[in-house]
Amino acid sequence: MSRAVSFRHMAEGTPADYQLLDDYARHYAAGLPDRLLVALQRLDTSLDGYRVSRLTHSLQTATRAEAAGADDELVVGALLHDIGDDLAPYNHAAFAAAILRPYVCDEVTWVIAQHGLFQTYYYAHHLGGDRHRRDQLKDHPWYSACVRFCEWDQASFDPDYPTQSLEHFEPLVRRIFLKTVHDHSAKG
Repeated sequence: MSRAVSFRHMAEGTPADYQLLDDYARHYAAGLPDRLLVALQRLDTSLDGYRVSRLTHSLQTATRAEAAGADDELVVGALLHDIGDDLAPYNHAAFAAAILRPYVCDEVTWVIAQHGLFQTYYYAHHLGGDRHRRDQLKDHPWYSACVRFCEWDQASFDPDYPTQSLEHFEPLVRRIFLKTVHDHSAKG
């Protein structure tokens, strides 16, 4: 059995307790790429109705981002943008952005967080909604980046599109999620 802290209430913890937990947390964080790859694989059997699985959709979006010359952080964002579909179907964009935030720049985090709203441009009017809701953010400096991302995203439901495999993106997932995390604290 592994070692455990001495406390029953966090307020009773000692420096040694919190160092132990920090060591365990760092070790556990090193397994994040494996857990993300498993979560992506699960998208292969989720949410029916599309012509491709959610995994294929995610792979196509990442393939399009890569082909367009996007940097590694945006490509991994494209790969993971719908990872929340299983556990957070009504706020999947925020879920994905929360996973990405410590590992990618603020722009990529914002694009992934907003892609759900921006995607309504393609379908909201068919359901009686306002397809131009994204325009409330038109003055944001990353508005155009999100529009570009959503062009890749909305086009990625094509069973005939030549799509890279998950194995192709695995080294990128490992590289991004094992690097030193971004310090977002200085930006508020």
